[in-house]
Amino acid sequence: ITFLILNLYPMPRAMFAYTKAILKKVSFDSELFYIEVQKSMQHLLPYEKEELKEFIFTLINKHPELSCCSVDLA
Repeated sequence: ITFLILNLYPMPRAMFAYTKAILKKVSFDSELFYIEVQKSMQHLLPYEKEELKEFIFTLINKHPELSCCSVDLA
């Protein structure tokens, strides 16, 4: 049972890391960024969503043109 429990957690973290990588890559286009943010919020765990919000606000500070995407995160 312990083996099963330990193997459940890497996948969501891998998804979180993948999501961050995708968002960095599409940060040049606010429409694409918005679409990817919406998709990611459907697939992440609640605590990962909170971490992702912090990450997104950091990206928005670096790329102000993405500020239109912060409306849905509040």
